Amino acid sequence: MKNLLLLLLAILIAPFNAISQNCNCESNFDWLKNTFENNDAGYTYAIETKGAQAYKNHTYAILNKITEVEDQETCATIMNEWLSFFRSGHIGLEMLNQKDSRNKTELSKEEIIKKYSTSPKVDIQLTDFETYLKSKSQLDFEGIWVSDPYKIGIKKIDDRYVGFIIEADGVYWREGQIKFTIEADNSFVYYMQDHSKQTFSTTELWEANYIQSGFVNFERLHPKKTNSPEIERYSKAMVSNETFFEVLDEKTAYLRIPSFNSRFKTHIDSVIATNFETITNTENLIIDIRNNGGGSDRCYSNLMPILYTNPIRIVGLEFYSTPLNNQRMKDLTNLKEANFSDEEIKFFNDAYDKLSNNLETWVNLDSTDVELETYDKIYTYPQNIGILIHENNGSTAEQFLLAAKQSKKVKLFGHTTAGVLDISNMHSVNSPCNEYQLGYSLSRSKRIPHMAIDGKGIQPDYYIDDSILKYKWIEFVSEVLKY
Repeated sequence: MKNLLLLLLAILIAPFNAISQNCNCESNFDWLKNTFENNDAGYTYAIETKGAQAYKNHTYAILNKITEVEDQETCATIMNEWLSFFRSGHIGLEMLNQKDSRNKTELSKEEIIKKYSTSPKVDIQLTDFETYLKSKSQLDFEGIWVSDPYKIGIKKIDDRYVGFIIEADGVYWREGQIKFTIEADNSFVYYMQDHSKQTFSTTELWEANYIQSGFVNFERLHPKKTNSPEIERYSKAMVSNETFFEVLDEKTAYLRIPSFNSRFKTHIDSVIATNFETITNTENLIIDIRNNGGGSDRCYSNLMPILYTNPIRIVGLEFYSTPLNNQRMKDLTNLKEANFSDEEIKFFNDAYDKLSNNLETWVNLDSTDVELETYDKIYTYPQNIGILIHENNGSTAEQFLLAAKQSKKVKLFGHTTAGVLDISNMHSVNSPCNEYQLGYSLSRSKRIPHMAIDGKGIQPDYYIDDSILKYKWIEFVSEVLKY
């Protein structure tokens, strides 16, 4: 049932009622602190590893800030600062009015257009700009670029390059508005959909056809030279949200899985099934999960038989039992949209009973601490499997790596992962006056402390240093696998 336990990652909202309805920042922090200390699965582990005195000092510093706060947003920021002591993932607090505003349309199209109508613009005639570009003999940042849904012109003005809208949604962004700038120091200043600013320290121009900075990628539309296959593949991999498969050469196949979100499971399984014969008859396989932040372990279940060489040990987890935590099991049985089977509903009800009978203790809902996962066949091919990873891989993506790297065929390439796996199964509760929602965790892995991932991440077997550009990682791994 460990796979079923990992389904519990869905966040549910349970109102938390307190006797006091005094909703200033101090009382909200008191609610946060008491709720978290009494229920979060990672609280005691953080105190044990970082020290009680460090926690005391941190809390004292936060209390000194809280007493001066009057507005709700600043209060939320400081309470999140308090939560940051414990871990970086599967934790957080947000304002409910902001959360609600994201789930409804507050402004009409006309109101949104008016709201952003005063954003900086440039007055550049497109026909004149295109004529100017044809006269250039050297390719630099100037040109016409695209990254869905934006078509952008870049023109050098004084000592910086200005990216202006040619085509966009016509609501949040309109023709002529400045979408980004590339500054004289090569930093990249980018304006999000809501026109808020993000700044990245460097801007890279790859083969004259691709701009990459932070999470931003633009492809040159005009004037354009022929792309290399490597950069075309990287662009497709980073832009597409869908799994896809390619044969790189007679010895190497490539499988890109950008997400393990449960809504993609059917497509992931379909791609694997369609290309199964090719995969199991090709010497080397590259699996690219860069930017895969997790989801459900069910999404990689059909991949495991291909990687398999020996029994895979999956270390279990345990739940911290409190009345507030245990109610989540009951809530799951009423979650109609999840379409849980009768077996799953029975598991949730049985789990609730077991947890409720063991309050304020750690409870293993499975029959064993470690599950051995075996398959009937070991495929001759692929003989070598390289998995591309980096700092944006977390949660279920890391769970996949822990299982996959037990195969004798598998090596990890890239950068250390995010390290957000040990404390999991998030649950959400509202503050007494429904101003805030706290997300905390119900379970901890039995791997800790000996094989902790949180705050450390999973290191690659082969570190890919910065001298190898991101779009060349696939080519690099392909060559290593052939050695």
